[in-house]
Amino acid sequence: MSEADDGALTILFQDQHLVAIDKPAGLLVHRSMIDRRERRFALQMLRDQIGQRVYAAHRLDRGTSGVLLFALSSAVARSLGTMFEQRQVDKRYIAVVRGHPPPSGEIDHPLRRVVDPAEHASAAASEAPAQDACSRYRRLATIELPYRVDRYPTSRYALLELEPLSGRRHQLRRHLKHISHPIIGDATYGKGRHNRLFQTLFACDRLLLASTELRLTHPVTDAPLQLTAPLSKDFARLLGRLGWAAAVPL
Repeated sequence: MSEADDGALTILFQDQHLVAIDKPAGLLVHRSMIDRRERRFALQMLRDQIGQRVYAAHRLDRGTSGVLLFALSSAVARSLGTMFEQRQVDKRYIAVVRGHPPPSGEIDHPLRRVVDPAEHASAAASEAPAQDACSRYRRLATIELPYRVDRYPTSRYALLELEPLSGRRHQLRRHLKHISHPIIGDATYGKGRHNRLFQTLFACDRLLLASTELRLTHPVTDAPLQLTAPLSKDFARLLGRLGWAAAVPL
């Protein structure tokens, strides 16, 4: 996990209203019935680290690393929640995907609500109509590796910058699966054979998706905020081995 040398979470920004951290891959945001055995959560770790209550403003999947924003009061948390719902927060991600998608594109594909078995959601909730969902992507780099995985003698991969324009659960992962370019390391929506190739070649056991930037207006001061997180060491090392280190936007 990408934590400070003393095991503490890396704080990217903090004032009297907000705190943003660089969440490591593999860390749950908060306690969940999905994994009852887990004992470490970003929310509780940050609360103990800074000595005050924190409120998650949004979520990142367990396997996703990068910028994660918290409020330091319930009032600010409500304001942030409204901003995320009204799409007033710009989000940027980096991902490694299977195949070579076009240089840029927009994925406009409605998504049904993802319901975890542990949530005990009602049948009406799980059967509700699909919600509008839209994501943009920009291709940053490509590579063709001399390994047969599917029916072709080589395997193609690409580095993408992603911008979710809505906030549906697992949106980027599901949208990239929809266009047949799933994210490497995605055990739910990805391709197991490609995931295993990256495990074999690069000892890569994580989802190759990182939240690199949030842009928003401060909910209290109205100042513009740009919160950025560098790629974790394991992610950056992998991109270096693929020759993509210079392709990541600064």
